[in-house]
Order: sequence, then structure tokens, then C-alpha cells
Amino acid sequence: MRVVFMGTPELAAEALAGLYQAGYELPLVVTQPDRPKGRGQKLAFSPVKEFALSKGLAVFQPDSLKTPDALERILEARPDVMVVAAYGRILPPAWLEAAPLGCINIHASLLPAYRGAAPIQWALLNGEKETGITIMQMDPGLDTGPILLQRRLPIPEDMNFGQLYTALAQLGSRLLLEALPLWAGGRLQAQPQPAEGGTYAVRLEREHEAIDWRRSSAEIHNQIRALSPLPGASAGLGGKEIKILAAQVLTAEELAGLDQKNEPGEPGLILGSIRRRGPVVATGGGGLLLTFVQPVGKKPMDGWSWLNGSRLEAGQRFHTEPVK
Repeated sequence: MRVVFMGTPELAAEALAGLYQAGYELPLVVTQPDRPKGRGQKLAFSPVKEFALSKGLAVFQPDSLKTPDALERILEARPDVMVVAAYGRILPPAWLEAAPLGCINIHASLLPAYRGAAPIQWALLNGEKETGITIMQMDPGLDTGPILLQRRLPIPEDMNFGQLYTALAQLGSRLLLEALPLWAGGRLQAQPQPAEGGTYAVRLEREHEAIDWRRSSAEIHNQIRALSPLPGASAGLGGKEIKILAAQVLTAEELAGLDQKNEPGEPGLILGSIRRRGPVVATGGGGLLLTFVQPVGKKPMDGWSWLNGSRLEAGQRFHTEPVK
């Protein structure tokens, strides 16, 4: 099969690499235009572009998908099927009809749950115990097309976004390679998505990073792992912003055995510490051990090193919102 591939981040690059290694013909790879990145704001290639160029594949980076020239570039590639993975834009109807076998999408959730831009983060934010990959046939809606294949993936309670992202990227690549020959051979029946259970995972904004210590320990723990390693959940302490990258919910027995113990108080209060592990902060329901942090402008460090280097003491208090 001739496959025109569309995608941008690492998850998409993993799928593209799988297609390349499996021997599929890849006449064209479509990815987002180069974007400024880092402190110097230099233009950076997407992971998909980096892989495509490393293998000598043709790359197309249209500013708009609505121009006749952009569609013509796709048609000139004569695709049998188009594969889309986290491309970042909704395809116009004409693009959906550009290949005889249509457009196949890799989506990182168990549709119809978590349609949209940030399904992995929201599964973690909501404390889901499992997620998965859906291979779907695209239609004009936002992740509303019929389902071809699904595979479930359990979410361990301490798994963070980076770890789950990697696991789903690998699963998505494998499931795509399973689905394509079945779809081309007429051995997959597209199943409409259930009418009930549809939810949307909106793109995360800066406001989602702020830790509200009045929430329960479990909710804050889920927020921290949903945003780790990047961009990190944020809290303010002593006028400085701290990124909290990993934490642990403590039991009542563990809270009772803290070093430098402080009496329970307002959420955000540092209650004490656990030796060799880090500081413990009061929440709206219990306490949270901070095991890995990153003061803004510094490298990530374990909670114990930060505790000692910053000379934190029981009784100090985090702000309920990060420093602006």
C-alpha cells in the first residue's frame, strides 16, 4: 500500500517508524510547519519531520489545508490510504476522500471517551485506571468516526504522562500495523461509536498547572502525574514558583510518623518531612509527600535534596496558586 502519513509529535513519529520498518511505501509525509522552541526561540523540526528526513522521505508542511495546491500535493502522491496520528488540525472533507481506503486515525483513548487534543492528560487528571488506543476511520467530526480496532492499556497509579505517552505510542504503532492489512483486505468492519459516553479532552492551558492545595491528596497527585515531566504542576513558595514533578499520597499512619512534625493546618502548609524522601504538604484531605521537584530556573531534583538545599521547615506554607 501507498501510505500518505500525517502527524507531528513523538507518538506520530513512533507510528511512522513502524510503517517504514514494515516496508510500507511512504510517498509523502505531512507535518506541521516548524515552530520556535526553547529559550532562543529557534525554529525546530517536529519529531515526525526529523524521522522522515533521516530516512529520505518527502516532507510537506502546508500552512493551510484549505488551498487547492495543498490538496493537489496529496493527490499527486496517489495514496491508497492516509494515516493520521496527532497531526494537530482537522482535515477538510476533500482530504478525507483523497485515498480509496480513506483516512485512518490513531487516537490515544478508548473512544468515544476523551475525544480531542489532550486525551492522555485528562485520563490521568481524572484518575482513570485504564485507557487505550483506538484505530478509527475519520469523518468530518472531531474524533467521531467509526471504530476499526481498540486495545486497552492499564494505568498504574504512579504512572505519569511521559510514561503513559510512551506506552501508548508503542501500542498505537503496533495496532496500526495490525489494522491496515485487515482494513485493506475487507476483514475489518467499521463500528459506529456508541451514542453515549462521549467526552472531550480540551487542550491544557496554563491555568491547569496551578495546584490548589485545598483539593484532596488524590486529586493533586493525579494533576502532578498528568503534567509530568512537562510542563509540570506549579505551586508558589516564598515568592518563587516550584514545579512539582512527582508525589505520593500518604496514609494516616505515615502522616503520624513525620520528622519535624507540625500540627495539621491550612492546605499548603508544610507538615514535616520523611527522611531521605522529601517534605510533606497538607492538602484538603490528608498530606502529600513531594518526591521530585524543579524550582524554576534550576534542574529537577529529588524532594530530599530540595528540602535541605532550600532550608525548608515545618510551618512554611505554599501559596494556593503559583507565582505569576
